[in-house]
Amino acid sequence: MAAMPGHLRTVRSPEFAGMVFHEVLAKSALNRVPGQSSMPFSWTVNPYRGCSHACVYCFARGSHRYLDLDTGRDFDSQIVVKVNVAELLDRELAKPSWQGEYVALGTNTDPYQRAEGRYRLMPGIIEALARRQTPVSILTKGTLLRRDLAQLADANSRASVTIAMSIAIGEHELQQSIEPGTPTTRARLETIAAARAAGFAPMVFIMPVLPYLTDSTEQLNTLLRDISAAGAESVMYGPLHLRSHVKPWFFEWLEREHPDLVQPYRSLYPGASSKAPQRYRLELAGRIRPLMRRYGLDARPANRPAASVALRTSATQLPGVPSPPTLF
Repeated sequence: MAAMPGHLRTVRSPEFAGMVFHEVLAKSALNRVPGQSSMPFSWTVNPYRGCSHACVYCFARGSHRYLDLDTGRDFDSQIVVKVNVAELLDRELAKPSWQGEYVALGTNTDPYQRAEGRYRLMPGIIEALARRQTPVSILTKGTLLRRDLAQLADANSRASVTIAMSIAIGEHELQQSIEPGTPTTRARLETIAAARAAGFAPMVFIMPVLPYLTDSTEQLNTLLRDISAAGAESVMYGPLHLRSHVKPWFFEWLEREHPDLVQPYRSLYPGASSKAPQRYRLELAGRIRPLMRRYGLDARPANRPAASVALRTSATQLPGVPSPPTLF
């Protein structure tokens, strides 16, 4: 594993069939966001690289290229685990130079993916942040978040904790096809309700909205109705964004599952284009924004990093936060 600095060992486990965990000793826990970025926070923490959620559209797939791993199946199954991340974070936050700035989790790969059930890195991360009264935002698809809600509520009493759940697809079969490693939409809605009961005002990211697959008025209405009923405070949305390292895997899935949509998608995302055209974005806004108002989900909470990320994001990619060559 020459391309993987700090590599300790590689682990395969029967309860995680088909997955490989590469345990590493990271050199740092806090990652500084590039100065030119428009992000409302300066620091991120990524306890894992790669993601077993296996979302076909995931923008973070490119990060695996720096490890000489591919951005498709390797990204889904070869998971890098920074086993010392909590200890490193605690030391870094204890430095006199630390100014208590916002830290974002979930901006690259999900901190509550399946590996977290084995490695339990998040409780140590949360404790380190709370001990140093550092505000944090967490974006996840993982229902394992519920395990830590009591700890997060305690942390929220010492510094702001923002919780956001990503729910892009309401229809079960489609959701399981394009996000095969994720909890169901119903399970995520129940996690929103649990977070609300724990005293949080959770947000939901409907990202990405998939053209011709999840963007009809009826589909959006059903999803927003369910999100509102679960107790979410607000919703942010964005259409599909197809970066160059994601396109091949997405179109491979599309050709297999929805061959009739291959040509319409090529028309929407021609050549090297990664963003849906403005015409489509305006049409989508015309459908979804009235529904957000209907269900009281159009609030824009102040001083919420997760909300600000979504407002500055036209899709699932976080602008100005490239996949860096080294996150160890």
